[in-house]
Amino acid sequence: MSAVEKWYEVMKSNDMDKLDELLAEDVVFYSPVVYTPQKGKDITKMYLMAAGGVFGEGTKDAMSDSNKSQSNFKYIKEIIGEKSALLEFETEMDGVYVNGVDVISWNEEGKITEFKVIVRPLQAVNMLHQKMQAMLESMK
Repeated sequence: MSAVEKWYEVMKSNDMDKLDELLAEDVVFYSPVVYTPQKGKDITKMYLMAAGGVFGEGTKDAMSDSNKSQSNFKYIKEIIGEKSALLEFETEMDGVYVNGVDVISWNEEGKITEFKVIVRPLQAVNMLHQKMQAMLESMK
């Protein structure tokens, strides 16, 4: 199973403990709203868990429209290479359209080494910043 398939499995199951097996110890997370890269498995897992909470109980059928009752988050396009992928997503939060990409890289063992999130438009970035800040505070 590829790293992307494993990522989709985490999203579908909403079992964030599976991230322990998927993330490399030295993984780096790049947030759309935090300037500095976040280094290490624990901090990356925390950010991904917070994002799951912000975007909705995750994303149950991340690549399909079949389960929109909990969240309208969906991946709409994917470009997959040998050790990296770009997954484009869209959702709506509080009436604001959110469009973005997850850029994921992995090593020979299939563990994610880099996770970068890029979001547009500006209203979405601002809303995401507020919601992620609140979610991270509530997780402390």
